[in-house]
Amino acid sequence: MSGVLLWVVCPKENASFSSLFSFIPRNGMQRRFKPGSRLKFSTGFSAVGNAVANPSISSEERVYEVVLRQAALVREQKRDRALDLKKPVETDGVVNWDLLNGAYDRCGEVCAEYAKTFYLGTLLMTPERRRAVWAIYVWCRRTDELVDGPNASHMSPKALDRWEQRLIDLFEGHPYDMYDAALSDTVAKYPVDVQPFKDMIEGMRLDLRKSRYNSFDELYLYCYYVAGTVGLMSVPVMGISPDSKASTESVYNAALALGIANQLTNILRDVGEDARRGRIYLPQDELERAGLSDDDIIRGKVTDKWRSFMKGQIKRARMFFDEAEKGVRELNSASRWPVWASLMLYRQILDAIEANDYNNFTKRAYVGKLKKLVSLPIAYGSALMGPSKLTQLVRR
Repeated sequence: MSGVLLWVVCPKENASFSSLFSFIPRNGMQRRFKPGSRLKFSTGFSAVGNAVANPSISSEERVYEVVLRQAALVREQKRDRALDLKKPVETDGVVNWDLLNGAYDRCGEVCAEYAKTFYLGTLLMTPERRRAVWAIYVWCRRTDELVDGPNASHMSPKALDRWEQRLIDLFEGHPYDMYDAALSDTVAKYPVDVQPFKDMIEGMRLDLRKSRYNSFDELYLYCYYVAGTVGLMSVPVMGISPDSKASTESVYNAALALGIANQLTNILRDVGEDARRGRIYLPQDELERAGLSDDDIIRGKVTDKWRSFMKGQIKRARMFFDEAEKGVRELNSASRWPVWASLMLYRQILDAIEANDYNNFTKRAYVGKLKKLVSLPIAYGSALMGPSKLTQLVRR
């Protein structure tokens, strides 16, 4: 992607949107949901905080506390007031709605350019939800580009600290640029918690200092940071179906599972590419039990040991996809299609790894255009009908 740092400091673009700062009243924006006043857990604030406070609990338990926090926030919003997306956010300053609409439109353009399939799915959402999802997508992409983009070699922990402070500022109604302004408006309208955003930045910090993971417990936490967080950010915007009988916690847990599944799939697809960059994201203890080592991965030779190991890794990723399916059916009907499409297309990458005889060292597993074209209407049908035999057609 064209340098994310240009989005942050480009004088021309920031100057042309300098009046975006009219969003910021002198005494601060009066937001509907204030991050610091929502809910407090006695066991700690975040997944990473709990890791320090109580190292004996598993990563899944630490992450689930964030799930509970977000689910409780949604229930609080439902109890306190109905969600009126068209009502302007209350401020004691002047809001330039033309520029805010332009900021959302630019987020949509970025989403259309870099996530074409997902973008098409968002067009089925209501305009308000669509714009909010675009704003979240752009923030996540910018964050990822900080450590994986063309300027990644210049990234430092201090720069990520500054990025996190910008996040806190925009949650408090103080956006820095047009993209921040769109997200600031989004989090003011929807019951979105700041913690998943902070945790994604923590995942970027891990990429700066960590290139090996000793166990799946460690890898799970990393997958939550860089991908599971996206589900927790998005579900409050996508909405849960009013007909859903599932608990709010179970829907968010399924959204988390989809993020974990997608990231595990990324890892399995990119084993060779990551190894050439000095990164091995496979659990070290499981490699050792399989009779494999980092040297085997660097050599990149497909052996029976490697095939057996990969079968187990793929099986686990599919288990997370299966868990995710349970939650997709519970989403607002207009929001299901892009989620189903993501689930189905990513799951087919695992099939492609198998079709490549588990050679993810030199062959890149991908879903061909024809299969994508076939999958999209099936995903749409699944979104309308819920999980059915339609979904199983693509698995065959």
